[in-house]
Amino acid sequence: MFKHDKQLLAEVKVERPNPTYATMLQEQLGGPHGELKAAMQYICQSFRIKNPEIKDVFLDIAAEEMSHMEMVATAINLLNGHDPTATSATVGSIESHILSGLNPMLTNASGELWTAAYVNVTGDLPADLLSNIAAEQRAKVVYEYLHRQINDKYVRQMIDFLLNREEAHNTMFRECFQKIQDTGSNRDWGIDQNARLYFDLSTPGNYVGTQLHGPTPPSFNNPQNPPQQ
Repeated sequence: MFKHDKQLLAEVKVERPNPTYATMLQEQLGGPHGELKAAMQYICQSFRIKNPEIKDVFLDIAAEEMSHMEMVATAINLLNGHDPTATSATVGSIESHILSGLNPMLTNASGELWTAAYVNVTGDLPADLLSNIAAEQRAKVVYEYLHRQINDKYVRQMIDFLLNREEAHNTMFRECFQKIQDTGSNRDWGIDQNARLYFDLSTPGNYVGTQLHGPTPPSFNNPQNPPQQ
């Protein structure tokens, strides 16, 4: 069950309308690294999780991602202003002007529709957690790019809040990953000889074996069966 609280998670306001930037911000509403993708991914992944604590983490973060989506949509509305006119439409924002009356749409910054293909669900908790850690990292990067593209102090404050929340989610998923060692696809990690094999395929130089790990190759945490090259 989900409930809606009419108060935004954090205040959203703008110094002045900026339709071009509203189009750019659409990326975090309907893009592959946006808030809807994150919310749907974590909710869908939670359906198969048996650990109640980790399931709660997934659902709590998913619910917060929906609140982030609400903040982004609110900012897009404020940046677009209230007068839908095709004369101000730019590439990526045409549908918003002529199809939705400036209602924030589930599209990325190029006007491409959101798709469930963005959502990664394997049913394997280690794999899904690693996917989520990467998703939060990518979302932070996109927000950092967006932060650089505008001088509006209020929009920057919102983006700074959101990218820091992505860091918090990233940390929570990393903590979950530490709790599930030796389960799922992490089970029996590295016990096979082929899992401890590395290939020095870059010449000249052996950066895998020496530059990154010192004078000896990586041990793969199994000194009884050293890696081969």
